[in-house]
Amino acid sequence: MTFVRVGTADGGLYGRKVVFRATSRARHVQHAMRNQGNARMFRTAHAALAVALATTLACGAAAAADRDGAKPRFIDDPYPSTYRPIASPPVLIRNATVLTGTGQRLDGADVLMRDGRIVEVGQGLSADAATLVDGTGKWVTPGIIDVHSHLGVYASPGVNAHSDGNEMTSPVTANVWAEHSVWPQDPGFAAALAGGVTSLQILPGSANLVGGRGVTLKNVPATSYQAMKFPDAPWGLKMACGENPKRVYGGRGTAPGTRMGNVAGYRAAFIDAAEYLAKNTPKSRDGGKRRWWQGDGNGADSDQATGGKRDLKLDTLAGAINGDIQVHIHCYRADEMMTMLDLADEFGFKIAAFHHGVEAYKIADRLAEAGTCGALWADWWGFKMEAFDGIQENIALVDRPEGSCAIVHSDSAEGIQRLNQEAAKVIAHARLAGIEIPPERAIRWLTANAAKSLGILDRTGTLEPGKMADVVVWNRTPFSVYARAEQVYVDGARVYDLADPARQPASDFMLGHGASDRAGMTGGVE
Repeated sequence: MTFVRVGTADGGLYGRKVVFRATSRARHVQHAMRNQGNARMFRTAHAALAVALATTLACGAAAAADRDGAKPRFIDDPYPSTYRPIASPPVLIRNATVLTGTGQRLDGADVLMRDGRIVEVGQGLSADAATLVDGTGKWVTPGIIDVHSHLGVYASPGVNAHSDGNEMTSPVTANVWAEHSVWPQDPGFAAALAGGVTSLQILPGSANLVGGRGVTLKNVPATSYQAMKFPDAPWGLKMACGENPKRVYGGRGTAPGTRMGNVAGYRAAFIDAAEYLAKNTPKSRDGGKRRWWQGDGNGADSDQATGGKRDLKLDTLAGAINGDIQVHIHCYRADEMMTMLDLADEFGFKIAAFHHGVEAYKIADRLAEAGTCGALWADWWGFKMEAFDGIQENIALVDRPEGSCAIVHSDSAEGIQRLNQEAAKVIAHARLAGIEIPPERAIRWLTANAAKSLGILDRTGTLEPGKMADVVVWNRTPFSVYARAEQVYVDGARVYDLADPARQPASDFMLGHGASDRAGMTGGVE
């Protein structure tokens, strides 16, 4: 099989040379908008070949598991979710402006929740024994989902004792799980809830090439992280490219010390994982052509792929190859994102989302064709060299191609409290560039698209019948500096209420702190 790569040796984009200059933001926008229409037809053949390769590579263990009706052992969970929805009566929100997360805006509409689920969205609804909420003048949206958070692993207060997010002992630490560092008493969870965040992915940091597994949580008060763990949500795999890994390890005189060292490190890790996957697949079901980087099956090809003893690191990487673990990659530059897409093609896995991606606007079409989301900041840029070429229209441009998946994320204990306003900044800067984005589209950056990247869109992220009743009632359009979340529901239970101090959760850590500032609140030591 022969591959034909479409591109130019001097860095042109799919056969067309494009020069982006940091000194002219307008030129960035013009070039990006023009090139979004040029790449699609050149990528079709390559995309088809990539899909075929990925399917062939991953079919062994995954197909066997499907036939047996069981999950592969690589994703066994000895720390399962103990989350249980809070019992609550039916709730009927009436006469609100509703953004469903599916691209619809419904004025003067009602939302009915019962038994933790969305029952119906429409007009003139009624329900016996339901708690009625007057939505006149208010807006209703799905709960906000943050796909990039370090709450609980870099908990508040920010002291060394709470620094549990980066296992900086090896460039590949796929064996560690972020959930084992989560401190449920982090006051940041309650602050995020007040901002309308109902679910969030907690990730390891970005010091390592492969940082470990991330976990998706329901944002509810709990004593253990298992009681917050989103039931049956797939894990995420955190990877990082660019400056961070090469700075951390190159500074110690060990690999990787360069970007080419980064890529060599990823490839070595996935070669080991592919061998491990093959050796742990029943021989009768492991037919098919072997890849160039696979051995002959006689013994181990490295000290990390013995095929006998269970290896936690290789379990995670094998799960990613199988498609059972969502791959999330910290990556800023467009050229590096393209390299990572090729790496994914080489080893047969799919990238769920690039995170931060300040240059994602340069390859918006490529991301859409790959089905890869861009989880991005509204306007962070320039704080290091790989972040220098960012523009404030980034998310708006990534959102333009058909099949795109733009996401507003936080990566910040402060930003997670105001993700709705981060999205509002994107809308404002897009308007200045001549791009009008209606609220019913923008809300998807915080809800449906985020859920898609986490593999939970079938259960949350939109206000559709049968889905989890994760709902926010806003005092006005959420895309306003004056917007506040008045009520937040998780699985139909009112877990936050701006007007009811009894429904404003506080961490145990905060009890007894700032007593003079807690007038009207009960509990704690006064």
